[in-house]
Amino acid sequence: MTNIKLNVLFKKMQKDDKKEVLMFHVVSNELPHADELLKMPGSITLLTVEESEVEAIGAEFVSIQRDNKKTVLKFNVKNDAEEKVNQLYPYAGENVSLILQPSQMTIEEFYEDGHEGIKYSVDGNGNVSVPDGQLSIDEDAEEPKLKVVK
Repeated sequence: MTNIKLNVLFKKMQKDDKKEVLMFHVVSNELPHADELLKMPGSITLLTVEESEVEAIGAEFVSIQRDNKKTVLKFNVKNDAEEKVNQLYPYAGENVSLILQPSQMTIEEFYEDGHEGIKYSVDGNGNVSVPDGQLSIDEDAEEPKLKVVK
């Protein structure tokens, strides 16, 4: 699949605690690249608003809804630390060129949270092994928590 470029109305940005919803309305009566677009919902897509300086944003292509007046494209973006989605805010309510590119990432990988704690592995018996060089509970207990100030 190649990049799909659409002339759309950036209709809505909505944020909740876990994700941001982006909604676009296709401006023309014809839906360019209809066959390719209809295969994309339920997958991860790289989304770019051409007029912005923001690099491609990974988003779940949630749905495409067509009726006799418009075609609505809906995307979910999980909260991004780089605040890329917020940089698109000035374009909400405007006609923009939307570029969609399929991603190799699965939905499970997209929504997987990174683990910032201690690295470990669990064997078949349930025993945990921790690689050397990481802080252990015993080492943490040896360090004094309070310092005497004179």
